[in-house]
Amino acid sequence: MDKDRDRIGAAMGTVPSGCSILTAEHAGRSSGVLVSWVQQAAFAPPSISVCVKRGRPIVELMEASKRFMLNVIGEDPTAMFRHFGRGFTLDEDAFKGLHTTPTEFGPMIDGCIAHLGCRVTQKVAVGDHDLYVAEVVAAASVNGAKPYTHLRTTGLSY
Repeated sequence: MDKDRDRIGAAMGTVPSGCSILTAEHAGRSSGVLVSWVQQAAFAPPSISVCVKRGRPIVELMEASKRFMLNVIGEDPTAMFRHFGRGFTLDEDAFKGLHTTPTEFGPMIDGCIAHLGCRVTQKVAVGDHDLYVAEVVAAASVNGAKPYTHLRTTGLSY
């Protein structure tokens, strides 16, 4: 096997992922961030894992509340990519112009194909990201809707 960084990146880029908007709320503050490293982690209890780059403002809300909402993006990600692609500080209104429903986990964004209300059970430092494992304790989905599938040119950058 070749240990060349470019080849490693190209091979990692073939690992498919979806894209979702992770939202969180705590003490009257809320935000959202585009995430692509999400995976089912267990059947019982139903759990997912999600990686968030260390230092993202939303981490403060997730750490304080120990909860988040995962809003799964459908086949056409353009509007959500455009809205959440640049990121938000906690002082900005991350949801301006969007229709949302407040929940105990964070804002639920209208137009997404699934919503998973999650309770964080574990956090593991992994390189420049933190891996959160969370139990899914509430959910809703649009019957028959298909998620967006994402591949990268390289698995070494966004």
